[in-house]
Amino acid sequence: MSAEGSKKAILAALAANAGIAVAKFVGFLVTGSSSMLAESVHSVADTSNQGLLLFGQNRAARDATPLHQFGYGRSRYFYSFVVALVLFSLGSLFAIYEGIHKIQHPEELTSPMVAVVILLVAVGLETYSWFTAVRESRPLKGSASWWQFIRNSRSPELPVVLLEDSGALIGLVLALGGVGLTVVTDDPIWDGIGTLGIGILLGLIAIVLIVEMQSLLIGEGVTADDEQRIRAGLTDGTEIEQVIHLKTQYLGPEEILVAAKVAIAPGLDIAAVAAAIDAAEARVRTVLPACRVIYIEPDLYRAQPQQAPN
Repeated sequence: MSAEGSKKAILAALAANAGIAVAKFVGFLVTGSSSMLAESVHSVADTSNQGLLLFGQNRAARDATPLHQFGYGRSRYFYSFVVALVLFSLGSLFAIYEGIHKIQHPEELTSPMVAVVILLVAVGLETYSWFTAVRESRPLKGSASWWQFIRNSRSPELPVVLLEDSGALIGLVLALGGVGLTVVTDDPIWDGIGTLGIGILLGLIAIVLIVEMQSLLIGEGVTADDEQRIRAGLTDGTEIEQVIHLKTQYLGPEEILVAAKVAIAPGLDIAAVAAAIDAAEARVRTVLPACRVIYIEPDLYRAQPQQAPN
């Protein structure tokens, strides 16, 4: 469900940003506005990013090989990390440079109303893309806040698209403010200030994405709630008495590796132990279907001896 939902959000963002990029470039050529140029580069970066996200999903769908025996699920994390780098380098750094340059060397705008009309159209298209991302994210978000969803989601594309679209809408407001204040005050320095604001905004979003995607690339375990569900699924109170220790890791957004050592009830023969482990795996997959790779080591629980007080 998350992969299909994220693909819808990516395609909506791709279509919106491609059209917006063309319109903004035309607006820049007509007006000479640095805010329009920064927004044009921003939209080109976003369009490229959506292409990278789709490419990452395609690469992640490949079957496992002898070299990559756990498959290619983390490709989605890698290409989302690349997206963050593209947003930072192509979008943020360019806008910051252009903003500083225009503040130091202001240039008069020509036909500023053309920029205003194009930016208002872009707001409409970006709003459509943003609502699509929000709609597809709600089933995964649940009762968590949006910030918690972005921080805790193991499906990288939806948080990326949400942050990109949110940044795009705020960036459009900054661009409108820069152009509008330039017209009202007849001082083109406001256009440069708007451009600088866009660059700083994109830089902040890129840093958040880089931190989150880097964590997923290294390897994250399940949330505390999901760990409790796994622990409950592993034990049945009879053959498997308790979980001695448990480790989990996401091999991809929809594939979890579970490794556990469990305490088997004393006196069970080999056939009963094997049956208990098979039943535990089935229970875990029932409560959390993403647990596709499960390794369970049977053992006897041995309480650690307490040290004598000094």
